[in-house]
Amino acid sequence: MTELSPAATAAATGTTGIKTPGSTPARTPRGYTPALSAVNFGVLLALLTPVLVSMAFKVQHLSASTEEATAQLGLILGVGALFALVANPLAGRLSDRTTSRYGMRRPWILGGSIVGVGAFLLIGAANSIWVVLIGWCLVQASLNAVLAAANATLPDQVPTASRGKVSGLVGVTTPLAILGGSFLINFIGDDLLRFLIPGLIALVLAVIFVAVLKDRRLAEKPKQRFTVGQFFGSFVFNPVKHRDFGWTWLTKFFVMFGYAGIATFLPFYLTEKFHLDEQGAISTILLANLASTVGMVISSPIGGYLSDRLGKRRPFVAAAGVIMVVGLVILAFAPTVGIVILAQAVIGLGAGSFFSVDLALATQVLPSPDDTAKDLGVLNIANALPQSIAPAIAPGIIALGSATAIGGYSVWYLFGAVIALLGAVLVYRIKGVK
Repeated sequence: MTELSPAATAAATGTTGIKTPGSTPARTPRGYTPALSAVNFGVLLALLTPVLVSMAFKVQHLSASTEEATAQLGLILGVGALFALVANPLAGRLSDRTTSRYGMRRPWILGGSIVGVGAFLLIGAANSIWVVLIGWCLVQASLNAVLAAANATLPDQVPTASRGKVSGLVGVTTPLAILGGSFLINFIGDDLLRFLIPGLIALVLAVIFVAVLKDRRLAEKPKQRFTVGQFFGSFVFNPVKHRDFGWTWLTKFFVMFGYAGIATFLPFYLTEKFHLDEQGAISTILLANLASTVGMVISSPIGGYLSDRLGKRRPFVAAAGVIMVVGLVILAFAPTVGIVILAQAVIGLGAGSFFSVDLALATQVLPSPDDTAKDLGVLNIANALPQSIAPAIAPGIIALGSATAIGGYSVWYLFGAVIALLGAVLVYRIKGVK
């Protein structure tokens, strides 16, 4: 059989050709931006719907009390997030070394999506907490591999000057995924379908992205073998040598703690403080997420556009942190369900500003042009780690808060406000980006 040349293989497989270190594309390929947005939407829909709604009620159905459910939910989400923490940078680094004729990123995107669907089936059918835990760990590992590979295509495909706009559009997928998941769960009463349907949507959108993507590929296998040392190196960087990257990591960690880490216990907050039943809580979460989505849809594309236009990233991150602090304080002291919904709208405005420039800022402080996906994976630990630490420490903080006049969940939201404020302050330690 005649071996295809690199150019012929690229044409046959839809790849853009050989990856060269530090190369920047002249223009964004047609169809890339909507396809990247779609795959992010699908994966986030599959990941965030359980985190924000369905997992809490799945665990509650398997638990004897709300207190037991709170502890079990913290265990499942905390351990699962550790798997996300490992899988994201590891898959990113391995995709940087992938020499498949179909490209560097495609195999990870498609393979991870398929594994994720199988894991959702396991969770939906589970009759014990331990089976749910195993399934959720598989979901986090597989779908975070998809995210790592998909988002690593941004510097491969998009010129630097256009990354804020693309990042802003991708940022909109987070509130849309949250809203979409809340909408689905509002009309699905079966535990199995609550997990399986979002997983299938993620798989379909991943297939579309793989079909559209003109993936780059390596000309030859890396000369160095992937060693144990490199494996552990997938999770670290030199904060002294790459200070801007280090401050970017901390900023992202604190802001994401205030946003994603805090949101998990909203179903229990609604049922305990406002005495809502399961369907009432789900309906309220849908309205709250709708309000948050409106806020994000307003601030995210505007933030991305203004960030590119002004050539600045830091002010938008700082503003995001401050606005989220205001929203969390309102949430902590909400006297009615209506104020809870208002608080979520304010948090959405802040989160939209953050997501609009987050990825664009990150790509400007990466330590190495040769390890793009690995470095983005390390940065994405700041996404995953709050979702591990927050559920782990939440039961203790909520228990302590319950002994005060404020209340356990209110203390938890105030704690998140303080952490988010730290992120707003630390972004100005980044010196290489305006």
